[in-house]
Amino acid sequence: MKQIYCFYVIILSFMILMYSCEPALQVTSDYDKTVNFQPYKTYQLVQVDVQHQSISQLNQTRIINAVRSEMTRKGFQESVDADLKVNAAVIMQDKKSVTANTDYYGYGGYYRPYMWGAGMTSSSTTYSVQNYKDGSLIIDVVDSKTNKLVWEGIGNKEIDKPATDPDKAISDAVASIMASFPPGAQKKK
Repeated sequence: MKQIYCFYVIILSFMILMYSCEPALQVTSDYDKTVNFQPYKTYQLVQVDVQHQSISQLNQTRIINAVRSEMTRKGFQESVDADLKVNAAVIMQDKKSVTANTDYYGYGGYYRPYMWGAGMTSSSTTYSVQNYKDGSLIIDVVDSKTNKLVWEGIGNKEIDKPATDPDKAISDAVASIMASFPPGAQKKK
């Protein structure tokens, strides 16, 4: 029984380690501090903007649906003549990560009473290169009357493989990015 318990603990530890090694979504947001967000009640989605590399139509639809869901959850209604315009931009870039590993090896010296003899040490450096995609999802909220940007949220993540559940991954990413929208809403709760 104890061996089975240890086996499950090892498997669970391995799964936690693997999950924790996945790059986390880095989220930042900013807004115009002079804007009162209370009067805004409606929004209009603007076409998803894709730069530098196209994403699939399926993922574009997932992003639009996730933004629409977040805006509705926050009490905004979709309208053609809206208070706010919401735009999502996706930027994908190919990147490389270079890591240098230096190994030291050699043979040591010798010690005798009243004397120390020096040894010889040398090193070698190996380089490893990892290719990955750097993905950013930028959500802009613009005042429809003034056409001024009033809020912006950015999510950035290294993408090393496709998501196993893209519906959930995109929905979670949009929710994380829009967590601070509208400004001041968290203080009320």
